[in-house]
Amino acid sequence: MPEGLIVKALSGYYYVQGTEGGETMQCRARGIFKKRGESPLVGDRVIYGETENGEGTVDRILPRSSVLMRPPIANADLAVLVFSVIRPELNFTLLDKFLVHTEHAGLDSILVFTKMDRIPEGGAGDEIRRTVEEAAKLYSSIGYDVLLTSAHLGEGMDELRQALAGHINVFAGQSGVGKSSLVNALIPGLMLETNEISEKLGRGKHTTRHVEIRPLRDGGYVADTPGFSQLDFAELGIDDIGSCFREFRQLSAGCKFRGCTHTHEPKCAVLSAKEQGEIAASRYDNYVDFLAEWKENRRRY
Repeated sequence: MPEGLIVKALSGYYYVQGTEGGETMQCRARGIFKKRGESPLVGDRVIYGETENGEGTVDRILPRSSVLMRPPIANADLAVLVFSVIRPELNFTLLDKFLVHTEHAGLDSILVFTKMDRIPEGGAGDEIRRTVEEAAKLYSSIGYDVLLTSAHLGEGMDELRQALAGHINVFAGQSGVGKSSLVNALIPGLMLETNEISEKLGRGKHTTRHVEIRPLRDGGYVADTPGFSQLDFAELGIDDIGSCFREFRQLSAGCKFRGCTHTHEPKCAVLSAKEQGEIAASRYDNYVDFLAEWKENRRRY
């Protein structure tokens, strides 16, 4: 039976692209998946077959290298975290939360700041530029690539294309930050729906309704995913949160106690680094807030 890649999932159907190319086949998943509590995901490499009515069935899911559930995609190896610098403004708490989830999933991440062309001149604009520069410096020092872009003007797009080549890339971020605009700029002829930010609500509408991966000219695939702004830590253990902060992970071997939470323990290498200014206060504060959120979720359930 042939092997293929699920490139789109919509309304209970899975659209499978064969490894030899050609047209995608519209497939249903076999009932055995439901019995097992499994679901095929976009990005899954699968064994599939054709039925008498010209459709197909997904018969087997091949081993996955990674899984994200929000957005739901398998085998992605690079997360492209998209944050606008204006409308909506940079949200560092949400950015760090995204990074915790992508680190936990075993994905590398690049940070893409969009709408650089919309920063106003003078006053407020100067403050925004300083914030962006400081953020780029901070996250670059931790080990993340940071790209400053404008899909409208084409700024930073060549660098972004180079970063994405050869990967299955998942784009993620809040609604209205410009994910669809970036994908439109990356894939000539593609016209994904985009929406401006609501003046009343201060956030964007969800313009992408399903997950779909599309081939890139230079190799690899890109996924445009439904925008969302809420993530929780239900699938993480308390130890996982600290290990998902790269700079904490490197320091934790120097902590006196195994399983150190980096909040109150004596001879904690992370607390020591924080006191000496070697860890950004914003990152540490977000870490403490994430621990509190995790504990609250545990009490609730």
